[in-house]
Amino acid sequence: MSMLTVENLYKTYGEKVLFDHLSFSISEKHRIGLIGVNGTGKSTLLKYLAGAESAESGKMIHANAFHIEYLPQAPALNEDLTVLDQIYFGDAAVMRGMRDYEKALAELEENPADEKKQAALIAMQQKVDELNAWDAITTAKTVLTRLGITSFSKKIRELSGGQAKRVAIAKALIQPADLLILDEPTNHLDQDTIEWLEAFLSQYKGAFIVVTHDRYFLNRVTNQIFELDKGKLYLYEGNYEMFLEKKAEREEQELQSEAKHQNTLRRELAWLRRGAKARTTKQKARIQRVEEMKEQKFDTSKSGLQFALGSTRLGKKVIELTDVGKSFEGRQLIRDFSYLVVPGDRLGLIGPNGSGKTTLLNMLAGKLQPDSGTIETGETVKIGYYTQDHSDMDEDLRMIDYIKETAEVVYTSDGTSITAEQMLERFLFPRSMQYTYIRKLSGGERRRLYLLNVLMQEPNVLFLDEPTNDLDTQTLGVLEEYLDVFPGVVITVSHDRYFLDRVIDQLFIFKSSGEIEKFYGNYTEYTDERKKQVPAKKEAKPAEVPVKETRKKLSYKEQQEWNGLEDKIAALEGKLEELQAGIDSAGSDFGKIQKLMEEQRLTEETLEHSMERWTELSLILEEIEQSKSR
Repeated sequence: MSMLTVENLYKTYGEKVLFDHLSFSISEKHRIGLIGVNGTGKSTLLKYLAGAESAESGKMIHANAFHIEYLPQAPALNEDLTVLDQIYFGDAAVMRGMRDYEKALAELEENPADEKKQAALIAMQQKVDELNAWDAITTAKTVLTRLGITSFSKKIRELSGGQAKRVAIAKALIQPADLLILDEPTNHLDQDTIEWLEAFLSQYKGAFIVVTHDRYFLNRVTNQIFELDKGKLYLYEGNYEMFLEKKAEREEQELQSEAKHQNTLRRELAWLRRGAKARTTKQKARIQRVEEMKEQKFDTSKSGLQFALGSTRLGKKVIELTDVGKSFEGRQLIRDFSYLVVPGDRLGLIGPNGSGKTTLLNMLAGKLQPDSGTIETGETVKIGYYTQDHSDMDEDLRMIDYIKETAEVVYTSDGTSITAEQMLERFLFPRSMQYTYIRKLSGGERRRLYLLNVLMQEPNVLFLDEPTNDLDTQTLGVLEEYLDVFPGVVITVSHDRYFLDRVIDQLFIFKSSGEIEKFYGNYTEYTDERKKQVPAKKEAKPAEVPVKETRKKLSYKEQQEWNGLEDKIAALEGKLEELQAGIDSAGSDFGKIQKLMEEQRLTEETLEHSMERWTELSLILEEIEQSKSR
């Protein structure tokens, strides 16, 4: 049953038609991924749904009590509110009750002996009971903690930009809503937090629509894809993987329809040219039909980038780091790090935000100097650096002038020359748009233009700092294909798991101690290896096992559990393999895939609990054995 319907939505931006009479509906339990090339209007459509943007025509229909919660890319928060006041913001009775309870609790903590404040807290506890809001309070604090926010009483102005964004995410997730709208929620989140967000959204009670570049995320949380393309909206049932299959089918059907249309048109023209005279009404109608057929257009062009730029020759010596150390504000980010970068290296830098990844890139690029150690760069190295901050783009320049400042002509790997105008066209900027001022471009279009500028420098060493933020999935796919054939070195910071799997073959994992761990393999291989080490990690914390005194043996119940635990774990691992095989063979049966994926998730949770229990019991047995040998 539809709970929100949009009819005949029409909107332009300058001469560009963003929405060409779009009609669609959103139903309960819809998990929608909105995709499209940057500049097609994805964020604008989200703003329209949230009531933050108008349109020339069209209407949106929903119930009066319908509530929408919207997380924009750059959320505006009240800097005078505390973290908890911000996420409990709103007029809903539950939100008011939670705010009042937290206020009463804070006041009592300031003066625990005050009987009036004690009575006020008891009254608010009763109110929370009546509202059945304890689960909401627990969920709120859990969400904040998982997003890395632990100081609930801090004012928003005291938080960093990244922390404030996480508070905004928490607010959006916690507020009761019929429709949740998320615009790039995974930007600037680390891999572990993104995986947690996936799990949270899989249990979300309302419908949601999300724009994100993270293709693994899209694949795991969506059951419907909306694609914006040239003012039209195409709807696909299923997740991102199914969308790719169905889009390929649609494009093939368009090609077949165009071929059939052209064949019919050729036959009609041939018949007319054989000398038939347009004297009768029937003949005139036939000529009119042919003219209409000539005007009919088919959308068979693909929105993709195509380029194979050359690069400057790279010698044997690239970059050598020896005992490099770097501190920031008294904190050791990088400690005694040594590595020899060699031709062909594909390196991915991962770790929590603020752990030093961008700092290392800046030192490699010569923008920062190490506190200790040395960095030597080969004479043939030509660095292209795609940074998170592209604020140095002169917004008063036209696109074509910005690109020509870098190069008016570049050459492909086979020696073909390409002009700046042609390169802009390949990057989906038609000639009619090339004299547009940069300030008039969308955020995603600026990022695409900036990427083109970096690649046109023809580097042989590429530094990419969060390249997946603000780039659409189509552009990312082409960038990945470019990097597949790029002959130089690639060093990238990214939270995008799909991108890391496609592009890199070695990881640097940044630790809070300043150490950098090296891992040979892609991101999925690293996480698989980390999961295997879960028991070993638990053994490193024996203090957590609640053993108050030395035990002589396991209880009968514990012994029975221990006897069957390894077989249980083996069976669960086998079941996971069977479930994965079932998912792989399910084809386009989306209902079956959803059921198998849910069973897979529950099995993984059971396996994790079983392995934790195995660790606890093995530690007890180890202590029992040690006590016997004393």
